[in-house]
Amino acid sequence: MKIAEIGNIIEFKDGLKGIVEKVNENSVIVDLTYMDNYRDLDLERRTVVNHKNYTIVN
Repeated sequence: MKIAEIGNIIEFKDGLKGIVEKVNENSVIVDLTYMDNYRDLDLERRTVVNHKNYTIVN
C-alpha cells in the first residue's frame, strides 16, 4: 500500500475526493473543498481518512 503525500488527490468512501493536507502515522487529513459539488453535499471542510481506506488519484 502506497501512502499519500501532502498535495496528493485521493478518493475514498464511495467517490469522495480531496487534497491531502497532512500525513499522520495511520491517517491523512483531507481538504474536501476540492470537489466541485462540495457545498451541495453539506460536509465538513476537512476529514480524517485511514491509510487503508483511500486510493491516490493524482
